[in-house]
Amino acid sequence: MPRLFTALEIPRDAALSLSLLRGGLPGARWIDVENYHLTLRFIGDVEGHVADEIANALDRVDRPSFQMTLSGVGAFGGKKPHAVWAGVSASPDLTALQGEIDRICQRLGLPADPRKFSPHVTLARLRNGNPLDVAQYLSARGNFAALPFRVGRFVLMSSRDSVGGGPYIVEEAWPLVGETLAPSRFASASDASRIMR
Repeated sequence: MPRLFTALEIPRDAALSLSLLRGGLPGARWIDVENYHLTLRFIGDVEGHVADEIANALDRVDRPSFQMTLSGVGAFGGKKPHAVWAGVSASPDLTALQGEIDRICQRLGLPADPRKFSPHVTLARLRNGNPLDVAQYLSARGNFAALPFRVGRFVLMSSRDSVGGGPYIVEEAWPLVGETLAPSRFASASDASRIMR
């Protein structure tokens, strides 16, 4: 049975920027570049009919597309670090999208996630990570920032039960609402082209 979660995909240019953070950390299992994503809501192992209910409910999400910027690095696990990640600049649109998806899942009877939403892209998983090695890795890469990119959709992804890090499969995708205006609302075609740039 697949393990499901909703996520945002990381476009190629941003993924290439993230890939430059690979290496320099003993014992790290680096996530493959094509598997980078930002988890919005972990769902877990569910029966097929529940997965269908979730997908049907997510059809009703009506949120605008938005800009997102990856910046900074960090680690989960404190004195026993188990993962390193790239962070995401604060975004009200991202928070609103994640909150709506979480409420939909809870209305369908899925338990609330006990962890506070902390938007990130996992770069590597650590086994017996040395806190000093992790601290040195993070301090050397603390000024990481990628160019902003537009988020135009969110997806329902699946993974097979494994050690972690993929492969992930997009099961379904939902577009976010674009912000383009209909040309008929402009006084002339030249006005429309100037605004749309």
